[in-house]
Amino acid sequence: MCISRSVGHSGKNDFVDVKVVQTLINLNRSRFSPPVPKKLEADGLIGAKTVEAIQRFETQVMGLAESDGIVAPGDATIQALGAGLPAGLSADKLAAIMPHATAKNVARYFQPLVDAMPKYEIGTDLRMAHFLAQIGHESGSLRFSEELASGEAYEGRTDLGNTKPGDGKRFKGRGLIQLTGRANYQSYTSATGIDYIKNPALLSTDAAAAVDVACWFWKTRGLNPLADADDVRAVTKRINGGFNGLDDRISFLGRAKCMLIR
Repeated sequence: MCISRSVGHSGKNDFVDVKVVQTLINLNRSRFSPPVPKKLEADGLIGAKTVEAIQRFETQVMGLAESDGIVAPGDATIQALGAGLPAGLSADKLAAIMPHATAKNVARYFQPLVDAMPKYEIGTDLRMAHFLAQIGHESGSLRFSEELASGEAYEGRTDLGNTKPGDGKRFKGRGLIQLTGRANYQSYTSATGIDYIKNPALLSTDAAAAVDVACWFWKTRGLNPLADADDVRAVTKRINGGFNGLDDRISFLGRAKCMLIR
């Protein structure tokens, strides 16, 4: 679902919902009657300009006789806004899918995502939606590309290939879907030809690597077919081993579908 609560005049106006509506309006600007309205600042804060833009969209684009300046989950206005979106992923769409991401991080990761997803067959709108939803949760909206814990808990975990002293910390979780353990780092090294055993920190400090390893993990763990089935529970379990953060992942998925799937 695009938004979870009402936005506009007398609406609930939660930050995330307002930012999504502002982005939807911005991406529909070409449909307005001249003069085309200025682009809204998608800051998640309701104000007169956002309410006026809702009213103009409903009267000028949808052809309603009048507008009350409010939109609600699943209503005709939200559907009309979604129907007018351009195809594909854009930086604006990414920012709306991950409304708590900083502008700096959206800019940092947008092009690497565009470059890497097709490489790993994350090419359909539904696959992209599921992938972005999961990395949105796993990375805290692009804030974290390295596990916050020290990695000490992985010391001696032979199931992860951690057979040498210090492997737990050295091969802690990194990337937008956190790759963990010497064995997994070795597998990704073999796949790419880049020595992440020697330089494990690159998976968190290099934006392209942080994205690429997440895409590689996604494909090699067979997540594309689960996304094709639109099974967020199965996708979550394969990534997480359980259902931690399922509600948050579902919220990300709703916004991603709103922005990507027509």
